[in-house]
Formats: sequence, structure tokens, C-alpha cells
Amino acid sequence: MQRLRAFCAVVLAVSLAGVPLWGATPSVSPLGTVIASSRARVGHGIADVGTTLYSGDYLATDPQGSVQLRAGAARLLLLGSSSAVVTENEGAPSAKLLSGTATFSTANAHAFTLFASTAAIRPSTDAPTIGQVTYVNEKELVVSARRGGLTISVEDQSQTIAQGTSYRVLLDPPADAQEPAGAGSGSQGPQGSGGGPLKAGRSRFLLLATALIAAGTGVAIYKALESSSTP
Repeated sequence: MQRLRAFCAVVLAVSLAGVPLWGATPSVSPLGTVIASSRARVGHGIADVGTTLYSGDYLATDPQGSVQLRAGAARLLLLGSSSAVVTENEGAPSAKLLSGTATFSTANAHAFTLFASTAAIRPSTDAPTIGQVTYVNEKELVVSARRGGLTISVEDQSQTIAQGTSYRVLLDPPADAQEPAGAGSGSQGPQGSGGGPLKAGRSRFLLLATALIAAGTGVAIYKALESSSTP
């Protein structure tokens, strides 16, 4: 009987020792923090200031709402009637814009990437950059370089737009669509990833120039992004 009790005690001890190991969950690093919020949600909860965000979290704003988060050396602002999922790309913060308008500011070229439909939008240099993207539908975006330049990439094709310019981005255009006049020419026009005009061929996307952005607009937005995170 004593041997049986001793054997049961050993089995129980071994099984209890394994419980923490089986029940443990891997640690997940935070991706960012909400630093300003009005009528916004994280998942099904309210996006309060100070809320910690993790990769995969869903953010949404009401028509009169907004939410801003800080993620490393970047900030992301969602305007009214917007939604996005915060993610991670190659070890850096990123987000997938699902609807509405998002504005991001970065301190370097690798600080943040904003994905929208099949496009990836990121800073083109390490200079302080502010970009704005509006999701029109899965085939059309509006991308504005408010401070610094932006690089727009779809699969293996990229174009760079200069500060102060705004473009309609037509994704997966018909094969017979023509490149817009002026594309790849002049300092304010889009350029291929190698710095020169795009070569003729099947384009993953086309850029159509819209109205120029006022020079002071980017600075004003940058100050607003900075001030909202200052105690």
C-alpha cells in the first residue's frame, strides 16, 4: 500500500509540474499605444488613451471620430469613418487600411508601412515624412505626400511621388490603359524605383495627378500629430 501511495504521489507531482508548461502562452510584444481618441474603438471596446495595441488589433472610428496611435518612430491617425488593422512588417510597425482615411508620420524610411488594397505606401527617404491615404475602393486610392516623398509599391513595381503632390492610384488597370501624361517626367512627377521614368509594359497601377497640396499643410499636420502626444 505504501508503495502504491508513493507511486501515485510521484505521478501527481509530475503531472502538476507540467501544468504551467502546458497552460503557458507565448509572450507577445506590444505594437503601439493609443495617444489620442474620440469616438473610436479597438475591437469591440472603446479605444481609450493609453490602450496598448498588438498586431492584429482592429481600429475603427465613428463618422465624427478619430484615433491616433504611436508605434515606435511612427504615428498613425485615422480620421472619421475609417478602419484599419495594425500589423507588423519585417520587424517594423505597419497597418492595413480597410476604409476611410489614414495619415502617418515617420522619422525614417523603415519606421512604418501603410498597406491599402494591394498597395504598400512608405517613406522614400529617412527624412521626416507625412503621408495620407484615402481608401476609395479596392481598385482606387488617393495618396498624398504632405511632407517628404512617398514610395508606392504593388508587387514588383514601385513609383515615388514628391512632397506636395497628390495622386489617384488606380490598381490593376486594364492592359490597354495608357500611362498618364507627364508621369515620370519632371521633379514633381512619379518615378520608377530606379529613379527614372517607368518603362512601357504591363502596369500594376497607374497614377493620375490631382490638385497640388499647399506647402504649409504638411507642417500643420505634423505639428498636430506631435502636439496630441505631448502631455
